[in-house]
Amino acid sequence: MFGIDPLYWMLMIPVMLLSFVASFRVKSAFKKYSQIRSAFGITGAQAARQILDRNGLNHIEVVETHGFLSDHYDPMKKVVRLSPEVYRSPSLASVGIAAHETGHAVQHAKSYAPLMLRNMMVPVASLGSNLSWIIIMAGFFIGMMGLVKIGILLFSAVVVFQLVTLPVEFNASTRAKEMLTGYGLISTGELAGVSKVLSAAAMTYVAAAASAIVTLLYFLLRAGLIGGRDD
Repeated sequence: MFGIDPLYWMLMIPVMLLSFVASFRVKSAFKKYSQIRSAFGITGAQAARQILDRNGLNHIEVVETHGFLSDHYDPMKKVVRLSPEVYRSPSLASVGIAAHETGHAVQHAKSYAPLMLRNMMVPVASLGSNLSWIIIMAGFFIGMMGLVKIGILLFSAVVVFQLVTLPVEFNASTRAKEMLTGYGLISTGELAGVSKVLSAAAMTYVAAAASAIVTLLYFLLRAGLIGGRDD
């Protein structure tokens, strides 16, 4: 249904292009700054450990995980997981990404409101992501608009989750840059390189939010909830 709908592609192609550009930028920035060694020669793992210890978070582990740029903070297990490229390397890209992930750990420790909200939304957002499309398509197929509206409501939770994610990610990057310079882990002259890596990564979250918003707009249009019903 959606795959052959001209309206769907008219709305989604610009977002797909944005996602492609964002993905290209983050890979390009990482490739460039992963080849530039930080002035103090500390690895991503060492940077993360120092930032955590400076914030009294000695109990949070820093471990190596698998997958390219699979770096993340696990709030349930209180672990910062860094990909091999980040964990072992003393590059500006690695130090910046490691600091960003520890920024999430600091947010968690300080009960940063958007992060707390995002964590609470995970179950419903996951449900909406997995079931909303099925429910919406089933509703359209059998002609039950009530079912379509339930699916749209579920998908709306995904949109809200993506929007809440934006301040969480931006704030983690801001904290990362402040902590790296404030704790003397990078020189002032290296901040621009770290900023470019983190800004490129942030664009992927902007693209994800844009995709969710446009998809919701499409559902609303096709359900006739805005703009009139187009059968």
